[in-house]
Formats: sequence, C-alpha cells, structure tokens
Amino acid sequence: MKQTVLITGGSRGIGRACALRFAAAGSWRIVITSRNTDGSLFRAESALRALPDTEVLAVPGDIADEAFVTELFTRTDRAFGAPDCLINNAGVDSSGLLQETPTAEWDRVMNVNLRSAFFTMRAAIPLMLRRHQGSIVNVSSVWGVTGGSFESVYSASKGGLIALTRAMAKELAPSGIRVNAAAFGAIDTQMNDRLSAEEKEALAEEIPLGRMGTAEEAAELLYGLAVRHPYMTGQVVTLDGGWTV
Repeated sequence: MKQTVLITGGSRGIGRACALRFAAAGSWRIVITSRNTDGSLFRAESALRALPDTEVLAVPGDIADEAFVTELFTRTDRAFGAPDCLINNAGVDSSGLLQETPTAEWDRVMNVNLRSAFFTMRAAIPLMLRRHQGSIVNVSSVWGVTGGSFESVYSASKGGLIALTRAMAKELAPSGIRVNAAAFGAIDTQMNDRLSAEEKEALAEEIPLGRMGTAEEAAELLYGLAVRHPYMTGQVVTLDGGWTV
C-alpha cells in the first residue's frame, strides 16, 4: 500500500530532489507545495508525473500563512489520506549585520523558516495520530547549530527549528511519531546563487571534501531520516562535507 509524503518548498533545489527521491522508491504519493511565483512548482509536478506510477498533488500557496496550511492538509487528506511523512523544507536565506536588519526582514525569515514548521506540524499531528505513526523531518542548517557570522537572523530561525525538533520528538514519541532534523552545510542550490563563481570556489576550499554538496545528496539523507530508521528520533544529523567538524 502506498504512503503519503508532504514536502514544503518542493518546487526546486532540495525539496524537488527530495520529491524525486520519494517517487523513485515507487511506494509514495507525493504532495509538494511552494509559493510558485515563477511556475517552478508545476514544472516539478510535471517532472514527477512523468515518472512511472507516480501520484502527485501540487498545492501553491504561502506556507507561512495559517489559513493556507489548513487548506493544504485538508486537500492532502482528501486526496491521499493522512500524511505518513512531513518534510519541512521551505526556507529563505538572510545575511547582514544584525544592527542593520529591518524588523520586516526578521519577520520574513522567522515566518518561513520557523513559523511555517509550527503550522505544518500542528496540522499533521492529529492526522498522524489516527494511525499512531508518522515521521517528521525538519530541514535546518549548520548555522542553526554553530551560528553563522553575518547570518544571525537565519541562524536564529534554524536554531529555533532544531529546538522545536528535539522538543516535539520527546512529546510525540509515545504516540509513535518520530521527529528528526537535517543540518545542511553548503548545498549547491538556487539559494546560493547569490554567490559569485569566485565566492563558491573560495567556499569549497574551506570544506574538507573540497566541494559543495548536491541537492540529491541532501535528498538522500532526508529520505533516510524519514523512512529508514524506526528507532531514531530527536536527532539532528549534519551533512556538510566536514565543514563544521
């Protein structure tokens, strides 16, 4: 019997690669969501539908909007039933000095990176409780663990997500629901397109493995955390090529 995975930020980068990884397993119905301001969500949907025996639901909207999240989970439940896995991948970056950060920028980053996970987890839990099982994986960052200079707001949002992961793992374990997080280092996705070729080269030189990670490598970790380790919960697994060792 097929299971259902819901992936936020599923239109590109790690989210899209994660959806393709679940599709490749052949036993998943896939729900992807993003704001879809550039049509990338429906391009991802088309790519997934081109795969054999893949059922897909693409729902455009703002994951930081409470009403949209309620609609998203209602549509998911009606189409495919309760989600067995939730991948909280939606995220935005921010850099700069804290003293120069506008309040609106703080709100934007916190809303997408942390508030949205609160909304999605709160919506998913009652549905997962029906079956007394489920898996939630939150996408954090190494900066959520160590803090990043000139990335204080982003670091705070990802650190908050790690704390939420650990707290909810304890809260939900008796109900058979696992909660884990991935802390990614430099992954070569659109989020890093703001870096010049020279900056990317300099960054790669700081990483012991000598390169940035790929979206597919990140997706493989997310799939493993979601599916393969039934005794693992409350863990934050780092994938960074040795960058922060």
